[in-house]
Amino acid sequence: MKLAEQAFNELFPEKNLEEYQFEIKYTDRFKPYNANVRYRKNSLQFNLSKKWRTVSKEIQIGLIQGLMLRVFKEKDNTINIDLYNHFMRNLHISAPKTNTDPILEKSFDKINEKYFFGFLETPNLAWHNSIRRLGSYEYGSDTISISRVLLEDSDLMDYVIYHEMLHKKFKFSSSNGRTCHHTREFKEMERKFDNSMEMEQRIKRIGKKRKRLFSFI
Repeated sequence: MKLAEQAFNELFPEKNLEEYQFEIKYTDRFKPYNANVRYRKNSLQFNLSKKWRTVSKEIQIGLIQGLMLRVFKEKDNTINIDLYNHFMRNLHISAPKTNTDPILEKSFDKINEKYFFGFLETPNLAWHNSIRRLGSYEYGSDTISISRVLLEDSDLMDYVIYHEMLHKKFKFSSSNGRTCHHTREFKEMERKFDNSMEMEQRIKRIGKKRKRLFSFI
């Protein structure tokens, strides 16, 4: 039995497999270990980063089952989903650390010492040119990416880097196939940043000035 069909049968034994069509495509258009699903007229197309080709079948099934739960708007959990979550939480260990920037590295080191006692491993550090997304953390490549917009405000850059460092520290929690990246513990620690409320207001003011909605994930 093919991978998607097996994932479906194990997740939804009560559903009729023959009513659906499945396809898996591995693509190099995604960042490492990213994936999505398209659902049209009982046809599910799973698009996976090429990095997934070498990952065990059991973990891939967990990824596909998680995407299926989103499509059918259901909550459930399986051993395979647990394996997938464990795999994603530990990807940073093997990710090559080859990309850095002196400005970002200086900010990271300063925040690491102040808020993490210097214990947080340095990830890849990179700039991006998006003016909507201030920052992001990629689990698959262990990369914190920061918008060049923040070169204009070093204090705000520190705050956004701190937010992404929290993602690296806490990863995510998962329950019944649903993933939460901003847990209560995450939010409590985020508020410990000096003048965190002022930083949030500054983000809003910059957004109004540029007439754009900013985000960081």
